[in-house]
Amino acid sequence: MNHDEAMRLALDEARAATATGDVPVGAVVLDQAGEVIGRGRNTRERDGDPFGHAEVVAMREASQHLGEWRLEGCTLVVTLEPCTMCAGALVSARIGTLVMGAWDDKAGAVGSLWDVARDRRLNHRPEVVTGVLAEESATLLREFFAAHR
Repeated sequence: MNHDEAMRLALDEARAATATGDVPVGAVVLDQAGEVIGRGRNTRERDGDPFGHAEVVAMREASQHLGEWRLEGCTLVVTLEPCTMCAGALVSARIGTLVMGAWDDKAGAVGSLWDVARDRRLNHRPEVVTGVLAEESATLLREFFAAHR
């Protein structure tokens, strides 16, 4: 599965998040063969869970699928640049590649405000691919927030 195809799956997850009033962010985790082993969408509002970020939900599902916490060689595809918590989690999980859509100028931790994922002081740094279907991801977020103002 290529990056665009995987991002389309993540966008489907993001759209589904809006049904529960959650911010439309979606993620998928691909194994080394390119198969989806984890899916996630924001669930903070639905579950009342501060850790209900799409990336965390998807990585938890992938870890359960593999039966371990190490996601070495896996690819995390997410519609929005991860925050500090999610960037730290993907580094800790040993994600091999991060593919992201829209930048997050207010809370992004993979280049916008900070660059946790590529910090040379950490023991693991994933490959980072940016801008995949970025406009589609950004439009989804803009439309969500415009309707909530």
